[in-house]
Amino acid sequence: MKGEHFLPFRRTDVVAMCADDLSGAEREEFSAFARMLSSLVHHRFHERIERLKDAYHPFHPEADTRPLRPLSPAERQAALAVIEEELVALARAANFIPMSLAEVEEAMAGHSLLKLRLELDTRDVDTVLLFRRGESVRTRREKRLYGLWRRQVSYVSYARVLVYAKFKEAEHFTEAAAQDLPFRPGSVIVKLFQNVPRQDLEMIFPNVRVRMRLIDKLLIGVPALFSGIVVIATKLVTVLGLIVTVIAFWLGLRKNVDTIESTQWVAAGLGLFAVGGYVTRQISAFMNRKIRFMKALSENLYYRNLDNDAGVFHHLLDAAEEAEVIEAVLAYHFLRRAGTPLTLAELDDRVERWFRERWDHAFDFEVDDGVRKLRELGLVTTDGDGRLAPVPLDAALRRLDRLWADAFTDPEPPTIQDPAGPVPAPTPASA
Repeated sequence: MKGEHFLPFRRTDVVAMCADDLSGAEREEFSAFARMLSSLVHHRFHERIERLKDAYHPFHPEADTRPLRPLSPAERQAALAVIEEELVALARAANFIPMSLAEVEEAMAGHSLLKLRLELDTRDVDTVLLFRRGESVRTRREKRLYGLWRRQVSYVSYARVLVYAKFKEAEHFTEAAAQDLPFRPGSVIVKLFQNVPRQDLEMIFPNVRVRMRLIDKLLIGVPALFSGIVVIATKLVTVLGLIVTVIAFWLGLRKNVDTIESTQWVAAGLGLFAVGGYVTRQISAFMNRKIRFMKALSENLYYRNLDNDAGVFHHLLDAAEEAEVIEAVLAYHFLRRAGTPLTLAELDDRVERWFRERWDHAFDFEVDDGVRKLRELGLVTTDGDGRLAPVPLDAALRRLDRLWADAFTDPEPPTIQDPAGPVPAPTPASA
């Protein structure tokens, strides 16, 4: 079974790996080829990120700039479609894998490493999208029986997890409820996390609630029950008759009350005070334990959070650019190394075998994407049998140089679509 498309090496490292296979003169030309290819890919991605940022602005939960005008419902839906379409495309280009609802539910049913029971509240959320990248198996030592016993556990961890959530519009909430919400109705949040255990995926969802596990309830409830019995037996029973007598007199059930000495009143007061103090301690113990759980959840999220909202787009853009360049560089390099035309399957096998044998890493090379990029740039040819051959390196450099020059000599500069519509021309001031 093949692994992920994600290759855990930086673009510059992959270029250096390939260049080490070449002679000194070729190495310099190949490095120049990789730099020019990277610049072209970056230039082509720039327009996509600007389009995505423009579409996201009306949904940004903490935007500090004002829109020109409010969007109509139809315009909001169009902008939302752009966000989701571009986000999914960028995530896939960056070798993120979309997670299905069944996969998430299966992960949530497993043993939690946080020792917490988390409950998802999706009533206020319209859409949730989840993506992962960089799956690995890790081990850790868990404490049991208050540290008296430790055991080694294995778990699946994701190097990166991307979360997209669209909250429901203001009409869904009452006016009173909307004032206490931790988010803005109708807004969109995008978050990127690192090193997330598969069993604790629910902690990165919006509106997650901390609930006590059965063992936590028993740890509080059982001692509370026994200590409560002791308090009632030692403090309350001795004055219970006095309390019942006084209450019956106040309710008119008794015509008179025997003379009650001051010592009895003091004993009754102390008994009631002891019971009240006991109840207060139990409530405090419950709240303190819940606070500790919330603190554990917050600390985990604090150190796992990589980026938020519009910043995630730049993170994805950079990862997508790296992946596009790496795939194209590897495809071109191994076609050159072959010395004879290759089929897609042969090229795929050579790249994967090289990483497996030389760099001790197995991955699923996305050969289709690498060859597609080379074809778009005119850097590969196909014969009648469908076999691929690269253009010579000097010709490839000339081709990339011409494409780079053409990118800045376009007679009409690229236009960025504003989801709010065209901006009206300013009215000249009266003379």
